[in-house]
Amino acid sequence: MRWRYRYTVLTLCTFAFFATMVARLAVSPVVPAITDDFAIGNTVVGIALTGMWMAYALMQFPSGLLADRFGERSIVLLSVGGTTVMSLLLAVSPYYALFVVSIVVLGGVAGLHYSAATTLLGRTYDNLGFAIGVHTIGSSAAGLVAPIAAAWISVRYGWRPAVAIGAAIAAPIFLLFVWRVRPVDPHRPEQPLRERVQLAELANVLGKPEIAFTVGIASVGAFVWQGTASFLPTFLVEYRGMSSTMAGGVFSAYFVVQSIVKPGIGSLSDRFGRDVTTFGCMVFSVAGLAFFVAVPGLVGVAVGLVLIANGLSWAVAVEPRFLDNMTEGERGAGFGLVRTTYLTVASLGSVAVGFFADAFGWAVSFGMLMVLLAVVAVALAVNWAFELGY
Repeated sequence: MRWRYRYTVLTLCTFAFFATMVARLAVSPVVPAITDDFAIGNTVVGIALTGMWMAYALMQFPSGLLADRFGERSIVLLSVGGTTVMSLLLAVSPYYALFVVSIVVLGGVAGLHYSAATTLLGRTYDNLGFAIGVHTIGSSAAGLVAPIAAAWISVRYGWRPAVAIGAAIAAPIFLLFVWRVRPVDPHRPEQPLRERVQLAELANVLGKPEIAFTVGIASVGAFVWQGTASFLPTFLVEYRGMSSTMAGGVFSAYFVVQSIVKPGIGSLSDRFGRDVTTFGCMVFSVAGLAFFVAVPGLVGVAVGLVLIANGLSWAVAVEPRFLDNMTEGERGAGFGLVRTTYLTVASLGSVAVGFFADAFGWAVSFGMLMVLLAVVAVALAVNWAFELGY
């Protein structure tokens, strides 16, 4: 098969997503070393991590605006280049205040990538579900590689070289992107950015019934993804009685399975429809959480892992639904806007799961997630059965 330019774009966008995610995920495994070095508590460093993820969510909308103004290629390069610089600054920060500023800015520059890269793929691919499925492999692969690599490096060389792996990976990808991806014409090169940030225009995008409905689906799905990803290892240790090593292995396997299945789920959404595929993902997620909570032994963990990894790959079916309901001119800023909206809601998932687990136990906490996913599945079924058009 002859290699085509669109494969280059997809491959390098995926590598870029991998780089920005590795830089963020490399911090968590070395938190104990960071707290010891700066003589701070877990709560204090937790605030810095929260700032990083919140900055990531908030930059999705500016990513789309900037892509419309300057072109998607330029914004992806800014994201990967900024990730390189901020990872290095994190690694050499002599004071905790500089570390906090660096990690928050790291989240912001990393957040510039996804919306711009997705609209770039929208220019390049007709089967966008497949392209987004491949693109998100970058995130899943980072979830597998970064924690293991950062922990290994930290033990041998300290936390600063461990954090610097983000720069070591991002720098060559930045150069490859400059070399192999062609410049693109921006959608709105002459329009000042302040004209795009108009309440009426933003409300027009979010006010579309199809977009508002999809934001609801994505908010719930991302809320569950965030809560599950934050506490799955802890759940396996405290509720299932696993060792920390085994729980970490299961968590890594979760990302491996997602890396494998996402392109297929995206292709299914292209062929059979976004809503049918999303409905299946919600059902799989509910079933997977139920296996984790209620089915004892290896069967409960193994089957639950496969079901959840498939089900929580819903984004590759839902995000094309946004773009399907946007005009070409709305896609840059509009997609960034909806990403910021639903990821901001999703950032509360970790707090909610932790609270419910402390107050009522893990079964109730995961049961809460199952109820939320079931509500989404019912809403999709009702929308289809009654042809509501959302």
